[in-house]
Amino acid sequence: MTSPVEAIAHAVRRERMRIGVSLSELARQAGLSKATLSQLEAGSGNPGVETVWALSVALGVPFSHLVAPPTPTVRIVRAGEGFTTRAEDADYTATLLAACAPRTRADIYRITARPGRARLSEPHLPGTLEHVIVTDGRAEAGPPDGPIALGPGDYVSYPGDLPHVFRALTPDTRAIFVLEQS
Repeated sequence: MTSPVEAIAHAVRRERMRIGVSLSELARQAGLSKATLSQLEAGSGNPGVETVWALSVALGVPFSHLVAPPTPTVRIVRAGEGFTTRAEDADYTATLLAACAPRTRADIYRITARPGRARLSEPHLPGTLEHVIVTDGRAEAGPPDGPIALGPGDYVSYPGDLPHVFRALTPDTRAIFVLEQS
């Protein structure tokens, strides 16, 4: 079985070759050092969610295209399973539950976060709309200058192609994110 880092390495290399850019050019576009990208493509290192997002934007593909394993016809993701990435600057994890299939543009994530530093997300691909449903705890989500306070069962959507934040207000806050890409 391929490790998550090996899967990311393969996907980044595949997408970089598909669009025909050099390692140096992709590193520049993603705001990474060439050495970091070279290590990632070699399957070493442990890229954070910010690094993978930067690469997905630079490559013009949804985040899930870089982290999702091939999916069978019927797929079950049990609690505690799924490909999980951690934020570099906040106590925040994102677990990919379902990646968009060809010709569909929505990815589903389960988020777990703890109070502390907010998770600031850079803009995703143009036309992205982010949907958030809090399932446990309390959080703030949305534009950095006016995040919305949410409790269990609350829903908010906002442009994902602009900077946005997610901040847990209580321990073990959980949410479902749907990234809709047009």
